Amino acid sequence: MNVAVVGGSGYVGGELLRILLGHPDVTIAQVTSETMVGKLVSKSHPNLRKATKLTFESRASLKPADVTFLAMPHTESAALVPELLASGGTVIDLSADFRLKDPRAYATYYGTERTDTALLAESVFGLPELHREELRRARLVAVPGCIATAAILALRPLAAAGLLGAAPTVVDSKSGSSASGRDAGPAGLHAERSGVMRAYAPAGHRHTAEIEQETGAKIALSCHGVEAVRGVLATVHAFPSRPLEEKELWQLYRRAYGEEPFVRLVHEGDGIHREPEPKILAGTNYCDLGFASDPHAGRTVLIAALDNLGKGAAGNAVQCLNVRAGRPETTGLGFLGLHPI
Repeated sequence: MNVAVVGGSGYVGGELLRILLGHPDVTIAQVTSETMVGKLVSKSHPNLRKATKLTFESRASLKPADVTFLAMPHTESAALVPELLASGGTVIDLSADFRLKDPRAYATYYGTERTDTALLAESVFGLPELHREELRRARLVAVPGCIATAAILALRPLAAAGLLGAAPTVVDSKSGSSASGRDAGPAGLHAERSGVMRAYAPAGHRHTAEIEQETGAKIALSCHGVEAVRGVLATVHAFPSRPLEEKELWQLYRRAYGEEPFVRLVHEGDGIHREPEPKILAGTNYCDLGFASDPHAGRTVLIAALDNLGKGAAGNAVQCLNVRAGRPETTGLGFLGLHPI
């Protein structure tokens, strides 16, 4: 497959290139960046030195490809997608522009009015664990956000079983600094970020809409930045419609994810790594899920960990590519992480 990466100079674009360069069925035909035209890809991504001689091109020179990945800021992909689809290729968009089916949600969460309702309806939410069959035929794939991916995978088995109660489900998320992107502004400076435990979105975070769309639950999401480069840890406080013991949770989550190549259940009685934690997932496409029953408070605690640039973005996009192309889903995604790190 010939693929193009639009917006390849950012952190997500770099992770996408790293994975695609090791994919046996992919040739990277073009990489664009409006700020680095003519410069080697390795100028922005030093880990790719000697791995590629690709240089960044302007978006104006973009040619049709079998698959085009869009790693662009929110609200910029929408204008480019119709032209790309007209060329006959598949588009995998890593922005939020096609994640939501309800156009009114874009006005609420992104401050934009959407009239391209047919494309919103056609796009497939890019989470293979939920939408594998639709992805096999998709022309337009909308890769979910990192926090949304963690929360949806944590909640979906309970939601699908009709076990969520009437009370809102609370999602408490912590993210590393790379989730803010390469141009994070003053908040991303080392002097401001070092040692931080910052509540940057106590309410109203954009990923709320994605989680509600995919689970049907009423979501109360709070987001924090912590001192880490990569990683998302989502602690979900669900209040089920009836008490759930841990044995039943094991059964429920094994049924949902037992055959999934990139979801692992982690809930152990001893040891250091008893519950999911993002650190050991850096560079991988895994989402680790754990859980605990809390009869005292009438809640079920769900824990999800992933790499925001991996399963939370680029890795998941490549998994979607594999599904769409009929390849084994693990192709190019075999990295197991490092420990210790």
